[in-house]
Amino acid sequence: MHDSSRQNADRAAARVQGLKRHLLAYFAVMVVLVLVNLLATPGRIWFVLPMVGWGPVLAFHTAWAMGLFDNMGRKD
Repeated sequence: MHDSSRQNADRAAARVQGLKRHLLAYFAVMVVLVLVNLLATPGRIWFVLPMVGWGPVLAFHTAWAMGLFDNMGRKD
């Protein structure tokens, strides 16, 4: 494998690892927020707001980890 190919593979692996950490953090925080919401203020459901707010950030991170933005702005 060429050096540039190996570097690209390493970068892709690092992106996926970063996405895995982001997903883990998202789900861990959401579990805590749901529990806090339901125990502290069960009559008012507010955990959906951070869940929905964080969703697009997670979607962009997923697209970036998949390499969907790699060729943007490039003129070949």
